[in-house]
Amino acid sequence: CRAMGKLQSKVSFQTSKYRADGCAEDAGAAQQQSPVHAGAVTSVAALQADLCVSGGRDKSVAVCSWRSGAVLRRFLGHQREVTKVTSAPDSSRVFSASRDKTVLMWELDGTAGPRQHFPGHQLVVTGLAVSPDGSQLCTGSRDNSVCRWDTATGQCLGRVAISRNLVTHLCWVPGEPYLIQSSEDKTIRVWDSRELQVAHSFPAKQQLQTCCDASQDGRYCLSSSSGSAGQGGEATLWDLRQTRSQVREYKGHFQTTTSCVFLPWGPALTPSIATSSCDSTVKVWDRDTGGRE
Repeated sequence: CRAMGKLQSKVSFQTSKYRADGCAEDAGAAQQQSPVHAGAVTSVAALQADLCVSGGRDKSVAVCSWRSGAVLRRFLGHQREVTKVTSAPDSSRVFSASRDKTVLMWELDGTAGPRQHFPGHQLVVTGLAVSPDGSQLCTGSRDNSVCRWDTATGQCLGRVAISRNLVTHLCWVPGEPYLIQSSEDKTIRVWDSRELQVAHSFPAKQQLQTCCDASQDGRYCLSSSSGSAGQGGEATLWDLRQTRSQVREYKGHFQTTTSCVFLPWGPALTPSIATSSCDSTVKVWDRDTGGRE
């Protein structure tokens, strides 16, 4: 369809500017790969420099090479669709959350079955974040709760429930004991993982908050909003360190912004963010000016 064609064109143009090795490549070099999942892909995350992990409605978790497109491992164990996947940086451990109310841990070089189980939520698990050293896992759910786990033993180290806190996403702040959490109650919360308590809540937005991300330097976080007919659908940049306030908004999507992420950057690249939306577009923005690239 025309919308999907526009989306593919946009993605091809933007991904030609960012690669894991920091080098530019020709957009025409993009390759079409065979489907990895039998149905919709619900989540994707980086695993190692040349590997990514994905989860799908087919209940499976797949590890792929983004260079060749080959599926290197496929993990089966969830009873319902996978909602989120993640991994600690440069780790061989993969974590997956599901509508079956559980989280599973898989070993890239291990057996086909899950290495660890994390049961305990009463509803679908919608938030998943692992500590930088891989020793702890935090999960969030539509049951209004956030849990902290020991990844080695599977023991629940703490559980906190907040009324109407329908968790939509969790991310760990690099180098810090803090987590960012987005919610359908329109609030972005900063959690201190050591005591599993809310350290700060940003002022509530006008729309449901669908996703969040933390910058690699730990200075900022991003959140994305629901929206329709040109109302809402923005991404918001928040200050994590000094004023702990809203820095700027990125407006231009016509429907719900479903995902937001800080893009890798260095001396040769402008600090940028990317957003995706139900309006069938992916947009890349200048982080500091709010302009589209």
